[in-house]
Amino acid sequence: MTSTDKRDDLTIDQQLAIATAARRLGEEFAGTFSVETIERFLHTSYDQFATRAAVANFLPLLAERFARQRLHALARVEGKSDGRPIVLFLCVHNAGRSQMALGFFSHLAGDYAVGWSGGSEFATEINPAAITAMAERGIDISREFPKPWTEEIVRAADVVITMGCGDTCPIFPGKRYLDWELEDPAGKSAEEVRPIREEIERRVRALLDELGVPVS
Repeated sequence: MTSTDKRDDLTIDQQLAIATAARRLGEEFAGTFSVETIERFLHTSYDQFATRAAVANFLPLLAERFARQRLHALARVEGKSDGRPIVLFLCVHNAGRSQMALGFFSHLAGDYAVGWSGGSEFATEINPAAITAMAERGIDISREFPKPWTEEIVRAADVVITMGCGDTCPIFPGKRYLDWELEDPAGKSAEEVRPIREEIERRVRALLDELGVPVS
């Protein structure tokens, strides 16, 4: 019996979705992590979103996607690296600045680097104005979702970019941090977000150049 079978706080559909997610992750990380580790990460990821998700039916999908990222981070922390630099973008709600930065980073770096994002008090949805502003540049961030940061994600990153999260941002000794002072796009229109977007792109391009990552 798996841990999925033991939970009585999930509907039957959610139990089936979580079990399917556990099988997929088990196949993906076979030989790297035990079934117990994979299920633990999946269920703790589920619990982190359970009180904030706008639509409960999406919880298993969010949990699977976040658990996958966390497991990749754990593998990196344990020395299993493919050599690509990892950059983590952090802000308070992970709904605007950090999502736009991740969008530019992933778009420009392609497969040559890995980008993640997170928030200290993550929101329930991406800022619509940020989605619109990024779409104007041909970058779709609508499929992303606000998420928290976890210890293994921060430890796996080569560079941590903080954007207005102050003392709530995680600090680990020996980690490289860069603080980007950027206006918060919360409550602003797409037109008002454009200058913030342009400054974020400038900084992301400069960071990629510093890291020696070719821009696609």
